[in-house]
Formats: sequence, C-alpha cells, structure tokens
Amino acid sequence: MAAHEKRRAAAAPAPAPAPAQVPAADSGLAEPARAAAGGLGSEAEFLLRAGVTAMVREALLKVLEARPEEPVSFLADYFERLVLGSPGAAGEAAAELPGPPQRLARALWYVRLAHHSHRTAFDSNAGAAYEVLGAGCRRRKAGVDGRLYSELLRRICQHGGAPTEAAAALLGRVRCRDHEAVPFDVFRYGVLTCFVLLEFAAKADALFGVLDGGSGAADGRVCQAVLRALEDALGTGHFSLPSHYLEAGSKLGPDGLALAMDRALQERKLSTSMSREEFLKKATALFVAKVKPVE
Repeated sequence: MAAHEKRRAAAAPAPAPAPAQVPAADSGLAEPARAAAGGLGSEAEFLLRAGVTAMVREALLKVLEARPEEPVSFLADYFERLVLGSPGAAGEAAAELPGPPQRLARALWYVRLAHHSHRTAFDSNAGAAYEVLGAGCRRRKAGVDGRLYSELLRRICQHGGAPTEAAAALLGRVRCRDHEAVPFDVFRYGVLTCFVLLEFAAKADALFGVLDGGSGAADGRVCQAVLRALEDALGTGHFSLPSHYLEAGSKLGPDGLALAMDRALQERKLSTSMSREEFLKKATALFVAKVKPVE
C-alpha cells in the first residue's frame, strides 16, 4: 500500500510555477505609452473644442480658393485679420465695414490675392471685393459706388511701376462717374485692365534693360524701332479682353526685335539716347491707346 502511494505521488504533475512578479520599476514602463495615447486624444479634443481644427481647415480652403502668389504671406495676413476681428476674414466677405477707407483696403487686398491668369480665382476674388465695396451702399440700383470704384483703380495703379501719365490716361478710359452704380462686369474689366497695365509696364521695363545694357540709356534709333515693332504687334483696334494685349506683345519675338534693331543701326542718322523713363512712357502709351473705353 505504501509502495502504491509512492508511485501515485511520483506520477502526479508538478504544480505550475508561480507567475514572476514584475518589479515596480518595470511596471512603470507601460505608463508613458498609455499616457501618450491619452495625451493624443486630449490634444485632438482640445483643438476641436477651441475651434482650431475648423479654423485651419477654412484657412486652407481660402488658400485653394484664392490661389495667391505668396501663400505664406496670405495665411499670415489672414490670421492677423482674424486676430484683429476684421469682418470678412472668417468667411463673411460682404459684412459691412466701418467706412469707405476700410472697405477700400479690404477690396484691394482681395483683388491682389491671385494673378489675373488664374481666371477662376481672380474672378472669385474680384466678386468678394465687389461685395465688400457695395456693402455700405444705400442705393436703389445694385452696384458699387462709382467713386469707390475709381479710387480702387487708382490704388491698384499706385502700387505698380506704371508711369503716372499712363495710369492717369488709363483711369480716364475705364472710370465711371461718382454717382453711377457700377455693375460687376464693368468693375471686373476695370480692375483687370489696371493689373494688365502694370504687367505690360514691367515687361517694357525688362525690354529696355536689354536695350541699354545696364547703362541707363539706350540708342534712340533702336528704341524707336522697337516701339514701332511693338505697335505693329499690338495691331489695330481694341481687344475685348485686356490680357490679349500681353499675348500680342509676346509675339514680338527675338527674331523680330533683332531685325528691327539691325535696321535701325544701319540708318545713317544722328541719334540721341533715350532714357528708361521716356521709353516706358512711350510703350505704355501704346497700351493705353488700345484699351476699350467704358461706355
């Protein structure tokens, strides 16, 4: 009997070892991971509660809508206007601003956001500027006040490099009377024409930089020949779209310029030099002469 009991004890399985106790120091390693997971959740909740997520999303949508040439500067200005509590910065473009100076500044900011070659973005920004300027008008007939419209065009030209005489002549063609209600199509045409003038002046300035070789003055015969070639490239009549002036001017390729310059140099005539200022005045005058006046 005793031998039988010994055999049973030997056949019984050994008890499972007790689970090892994790040291207190090791158990703390899992806490940072749990805390980090909890922290991410709390940070996301904080951004949602504070409205930061929606604010950043709306700012990105504004960038995609406006397509500004300098997105970083656009975002900086956008958030600055939010901090200052400017109406319209958070999506209320047509909200009434305190007075005409503020509305003009806001409208100028809108129309300068995107280049006119980005037609969808440019038209959208022009529409926002139109609504801002018309927000404070109390008139029966819809439209922006002619005085504000003309002042906006003047400010656009003022911020560019176009000669003063060319800007004044252009404004005389596209401005409206102060008491008139300017419809949107006229508003857009005037704004676009002013920006095209600035770009045309910049291209003329770059062209003169080729002619003068960095000396500040160029051969008068060559300048006159280039201006005649530019006038021929612009053609006769008026374009319905101001941007077509730039397309016509771009047809004045290197071959045409070289031929005109070579002919001018072959002329045996005494020639005086032409300054950059004089060349820009003559070139921009060609542009203004082609602009269709607002009726």
